[in-house]
Amino acid sequence: MSEQQSNKPHRAASSNGDKLTTKKKLHSQGYNAKAFAVSSSSGALSRKMMHSHEKLQKKMHNPQFTKNDQLASDKANDFKFPEEELEPFVITIMGPRGSGKTMLLKSLVKRFTKKSINEKDLKGPITVIGGKNKKFTFIECPNDINSMIDLSKISDLVLLTIDGNFGFEMETMEFLNMCQINGMPKIIGIVTHLDLFKKKSTIQDQKKKLKHRFWVEVYKGAKLFYLSGIINGRYPDKEILNLSRFIQVMKYRPINWKLQHNYFLVDKFVDLTHPTEIEKSHGSVNRTISMYGYLKGGLNLPNLENCIKMHLCGVGDLTIKNLEKLPDPCPTPSYLAKIDEYEKKVAEREDQNKTKSNITGEIDLDGDASAVAKPKRRKRLQDDQRLVYAPMSNISGVMIDKDAVYIDVYDSKIKKNNNNEETDSEEEEFEEDRKARKQYSSNQILNDEEQILDEGKQLINDMTKDVPQLDELENTGLQLFSSSGAISKDDIVKQQEEEEKEKLKQTTGRKQLRNPKLYQNKTLDDYDYENLDEINVDEDDLDEGDYNDVDDVNEDVYNGDEKLILQTDNELSDSDEEEDQFIKSAKKLNTLKVSKKQNKSKKWDINKLLYMDNITPADVYKRYNGLYEDKSIEEEEDDDEDIVADENPLLKFKKSDKAIKAIQSQKMSIDELAAKWSDLSLISDRLLVLPKLNENDDNDGETAIEGNNGPDDEELYGDFEDLEASENNEKDEKENGDSFPDFDKQEQEPEQEDEENDKSVEEQRKDNAAKKQKLKLQFDLEEGENFTEDDPNNEFDTWFELQKNKLSKQHEINQTILQTLSLEQRTNFEGFKPGTYLKIVFENVPCEFVNNFQSTIPIILGGLLPTEMKFGVMNSRIRRHRWHKKILKSNDPVIFSLGWRRFQTLPIYTTTDSRTRTRMLKYTPEHAYCQASFYGPLCNPNTPFMGVQFVDNENLSGSFRIALTGTVEEIDTQVEIVKKLKLVGYPSKIFKNTAFVKDMFSSMMEVAKFEGAQIKTVSGIRGEIKRALSKPEGEYRATFEDKIVMSDTIILRTWYPVKLKKFYNPVTSMLMADKNNWKGMRLQNQVRFEKGYGLPMQNDSAYKKIERVERQFAGVRVPRQVQQNLPFKSQVSAMKPAKKKTYLQKRAVVLGGEEKKARTFMQKVFTIAKEKDLKKKQKQQEYISNKQVKLAKEADAKKEKEKERKRKYFETAGKNSNNNNNGNDGGILKKRK
Repeated sequence: MSEQQSNKPHRAASSNGDKLTTKKKLHSQGYNAKAFAVSSSSGALSRKMMHSHEKLQKKMHNPQFTKNDQLASDKANDFKFPEEELEPFVITIMGPRGSGKTMLLKSLVKRFTKKSINEKDLKGPITVIGGKNKKFTFIECPNDINSMIDLSKISDLVLLTIDGNFGFEMETMEFLNMCQINGMPKIIGIVTHLDLFKKKSTIQDQKKKLKHRFWVEVYKGAKLFYLSGIINGRYPDKEILNLSRFIQVMKYRPINWKLQHNYFLVDKFVDLTHPTEIEKSHGSVNRTISMYGYLKGGLNLPNLENCIKMHLCGVGDLTIKNLEKLPDPCPTPSYLAKIDEYEKKVAEREDQNKTKSNITGEIDLDGDASAVAKPKRRKRLQDDQRLVYAPMSNISGVMIDKDAVYIDVYDSKIKKNNNNEETDSEEEEFEEDRKARKQYSSNQILNDEEQILDEGKQLINDMTKDVPQLDELENTGLQLFSSSGAISKDDIVKQQEEEEKEKLKQTTGRKQLRNPKLYQNKTLDDYDYENLDEINVDEDDLDEGDYNDVDDVNEDVYNGDEKLILQTDNELSDSDEEEDQFIKSAKKLNTLKVSKKQNKSKKWDINKLLYMDNITPADVYKRYNGLYEDKSIEEEEDDDEDIVADENPLLKFKKSDKAIKAIQSQKMSIDELAAKWSDLSLISDRLLVLPKLNENDDNDGETAIEGNNGPDDEELYGDFEDLEASENNEKDEKENGDSFPDFDKQEQEPEQEDEENDKSVEEQRKDNAAKKQKLKLQFDLEEGENFTEDDPNNEFDTWFELQKNKLSKQHEINQTILQTLSLEQRTNFEGFKPGTYLKIVFENVPCEFVNNFQSTIPIILGGLLPTEMKFGVMNSRIRRHRWHKKILKSNDPVIFSLGWRRFQTLPIYTTTDSRTRTRMLKYTPEHAYCQASFYGPLCNPNTPFMGVQFVDNENLSGSFRIALTGTVEEIDTQVEIVKKLKLVGYPSKIFKNTAFVKDMFSSMMEVAKFEGAQIKTVSGIRGEIKRALSKPEGEYRATFEDKIVMSDTIILRTWYPVKLKKFYNPVTSMLMADKNNWKGMRLQNQVRFEKGYGLPMQNDSAYKKIERVERQFAGVRVPRQVQQNLPFKSQVSAMKPAKKKTYLQKRAVVLGGEEKKARTFMQKVFTIAKEKDLKKKQKQQEYISNKQVKLAKEADAKKEKEKERKRKYFETAGKNSNNNNNGNDGGILKKRK
C-alpha cells in the first residue's frame, strides 16, 4: 500500500477523432497500388496498354530537322551570331463575299500594331510582329479560284470566315478541299453575323449546327470562334484578343511539299525597265522587274544567277538575273536583342583578345560569356516594337501609287552607310545587320530602285554629315578614365611588342633567343639578308643532327597552295657562311613548325566525334581537320626549349645538286619557272625512293623528312598511315641519345597525374560516364537498326529520339564548319536560308503582268526542282470528286493544279488488266479510282494534285468546281495505252473442225500479221487463225475445237494503240485585266452546242439494220425399221401428201347477191350496237366518278360537323365537371340524348 496508485488521465473526446484514426490505418502500410489498379480479368489492362501505345505511335512522324529545331540548338551555343529568323507564318483570311474578311483583317492588324487602318488601304500581304520571336503575314484571299488554289499551297494557318446567318457556302467547301489536297494547314473557323439573330436560343442552335458540320469537314474538335457583332467599326476587342492569343501559341507542323521547295509571297515589285524603252514600244516591251519578299520553305535558295528558275504563278517560268540579300524590314524584338547582346560581347572581347587578334587576325568568340549581363525579360511588347510592314498598303508612311512611291522619312531612323570592307564571316554578318538596323527599311529598298526624290536624298546626306562612321570610330581611341588620355590600337600593339622583347631579355635557361616563326604565306626569299644579325644563332650550340635536320626541307607557298621544293646538302655546298647560317637557322624554325603540325594533325573518327557530348561543335571540326590545339601544350612550348620533330627513317629523298639557285635568287617569273622545270632530269632527281630497311643503314638523319604526319605530307604521299614510324623513331632516339622526347613525356605525365589528383570524385565519375556514353553512342551507330528499347543502358527511350538527336548533332557540326567560312563563301556554298528577306530581279517579264497588276491578287514565286523543269508523261491515280455532278470523258480538257503550276491538258483515263496492259476508259467510273495519263511538266511521284474544268466566272453555275483529285504515281517519256477493237467474220466453207472465214480482213498482209491469233464464235467455240488463202483476197483458214455452222459469227479481239496528245496550255490569269475570266480550250460538247454540230459518226461505227430469215428446220425422220418395232400408241402418224385435189378444193364457195347484202346489213347493225354500248359504259363511268367525289365531300363535311360537336360536348362536360367538383355535388353528367 506504500506505492501510490496511478490512473490513466482523462482524454477529451474530439469530433474528428474517428476520421483521423481511419486515415492513419489507411496509410499505415503505405499506398496500396493494387487497390487502384485496373482490373485485368476481362482484358482491360491489355486494352489500356494497347490504346496508350496506339496514341504514342500516332504522334510519331518522320524525324525532320526544321527551322525551330535549328534555333533551339543555337541557344545552346554560348556565343554565336544570331541566325536568320523564322520566316513569318502566312495566315490566310478566306471566306465568301460579304462574310467579314476585311473587317477581321482590320481588327487583327489593330490588335497586333495598335494602329487603326482604313479598310481601303488593306491590300497585299501585311507582316506584323506577333511576339518576341514570331512574325505573321496576313493576307486576304479573294474569291478567285486561281488565288484560292495558290494560297492553299503556302498557308500555314487559315482563318475561315463563315456567315452564321447563312451557313456554309460553296467557296468555303471548295477551299477546304483544296487545302486537303495540297497539304492540310491549321484551320480556325470564324463565325460572323451572329448579331442578326434576335433570339438567344436560335443562336445556340445555329452554333451547334455549324460546329458539327465544321468538325465533319476538318476534324472532331476543330476550333471555332464566334464574333458577336461590330463595335466602332471593328469586332469586339476581347474576342479579337482571344483569337490573337490562340494564333500566337499555335504550333505549325511542316508540310512535305513546303519542306521540299522554297517559295516567296511577294510583298512588292518594282518595274526597273528604262522609261524610254517603254515609251518607244508604247508599253509593249518585256519588262525587267524586281520582287521583294521573305524566303520560305524547307530549302535554301542557291546564290546563283542566270541559272535558277522560279515559277511565277499565273505567268510562267522566269530565270533569276540577280539575287540580293536585304535587311529584314520587320525584325522581331528578340532578334534585335540578340544583335545588341552580340555587339556588347564583341566590344568586351576586343580588349581581352588584342594580342591574339594582332598576330592571327582572329577574335576569340568562344570565351566566357558570363560577363555579359542578360537583359531583363519583358512580359509584353512595347509600342515601338510593334512593327508592321505592308508596302502595298498605306501603312507606316509607305504609299505605293501606280507611277510613284511616296514615303515619310523619319530623322531618327536614318543613317548613312559607307563601309564596304570585308571581314570574317561573323563580323561581316554582324556589321551588315548592325548597319542595316540603323537604316529605315523601306528607305533602304527604295534607294536600290532610285525611287526617292533628289531633295530627299540631299536631306538625308545633310543629316548624316556629322555622324561618325564605323571607319572613323575604329581609328579613335578608348578613354578608360576621365583624367587619362585616349588609348589607340597602335599604342597597344607597340606596348605588346616591347613586353615581348623584355621577356626575351630575361634569363630563361637558354643560350640563345627563340628563333622567329615563318608563316605559310612567306618563303625564305621574302626575308632580307641584311637583317641576319637580328637572328642571334650560335653555330656551336647546333649539334650535328640539327645541321642534318635543317638541310632537307624548304616550303614555298604560292597563293595558299603548298608546294615542296626539296633541297639537299650538296646544293648548299657552294654558299658562304652567312647564307649557310641563315638557311640552317630558318630551316630549324621550319622543323619546329612541322613538329607542331604533327601534333595537330591527329586524325579522329567522325563517328566518335559525332556523339561526344563533352566537346563543343567547334572542337569537333578542329579535331577532324587536324586543327585542334591544346592550350596547355602551347604554353609549355612557349616556356620550354624548342623541340625537333621525330625523324621518319622510312621516307627519304634522293639528293640533288641543281636547286641551289632557287634560294639565292629572288622570286622567279612564270617564264623562268617554266624553263627551269622543263628539264626532266631535274624532276626525276626529286622522285621518292624506298628506304633501306637493313639494320646497317645510316640513321644519322641526313635524308630524313620531319613531320611525316603533317597535312603537307598527306598531299604528297596520299592518305595512308605509317605504322612503323613510332617504333623506328624510338629506336633512333635511343641510339642517338636524344633526350628531348623523353624529357617532354616526363614533364607531361606528372602534370596529367596532378590534374587527375586535383579532380574530385564527382568530376572523375562524370568523366567516366562521358567516356561510357561516347562508347555507347559509337556502338549504337555501328549497330544501326539493332536498336533495342529494352536495353537498360539506352539513354533514349525510343529509336525516334535517337534519330532526332543524330539530326541535331549533325546540324551543330555543320554550323560549326560553315562558320569558319567567310560570309561570301558561306552564302555561295549554303545559299540563302529561309527567313531571309531577298530582292530578286527577273528579265523578259511579259508587259501585261505590269500593266494589269492588281494589289489584291497575291503574287507567289515557287522554287522549281531540277525534275520539275522537264516535260513528259505522268501516270497518276485519280478519282472524280463525289460532289462533282458529271462524269469526266477522256481527251476532254482539264485544268490541273500540279506543284506550283496551273495548266490545261488532255488526260486519258485508263485501267490495268491484271498488270498486263493499260486499257483506255471512255469515261471515269462512278465512285471508284482509275488511272490517268497526261502530258505536262514533270513532278516527283507521290505529289497530290487536283483538276477543274473551268476557272472563269462565265461558266460559274453555282455547282462544285473541283472535278477530280489524284496523286502522281510515276513519270516517263511515253506511255502505252490500248483500246479494245473487235473484228467480225463469217464462215464461207466448213470442213469438220476447219473452216474458211471471210469478211474479217481485206488483204493477205493483214492476215499474215494475225497468224496464230485466238478467235471465238458467239456460241463460245474457240479457234485459231492458220494461213491466208490465195483467193479470194482477205480470207483465211482457221481451226476450231468443235464443228461450227454457217450461221455462226466469228470474233477476233484485238487491242488498238492510243496516242497521248501532247497538249500543254499554262493558265496565265495574271496577264489579264480581268483575272477571273481566263478561258482555255473548250469541252467537246460545249463546242458542238455553240456551233450547232451533232455527234460525230463514223461509217464503221454506225449500226446497220439486221434482217434475219426465219429458218426452216426439217422434220424428224424415223427409219422404217424403228417404226415397225414401235407400239401402236407411239406410231408416227405422218400423212402422205395428196397427189390430186379433192372435190371441195376444186370448187370454191362464193356468196350470192342477196346473201351477201344480208351479211353486210347484219354487220352494220352489230357495229352500231357496239358503239351504243361503249357510249353507255362511258356515261356510267362518268356518273360513278362524280358520285364518288360528291360522297367524299359529304363525308368531309360530316367529319367536320362531328369534330365540332365533340369539341362543344367535351367543352361543356369539362365545365360541368369543374363546377361539380367546386360545389361538392358529387353528381354525374347526364347522357346526351
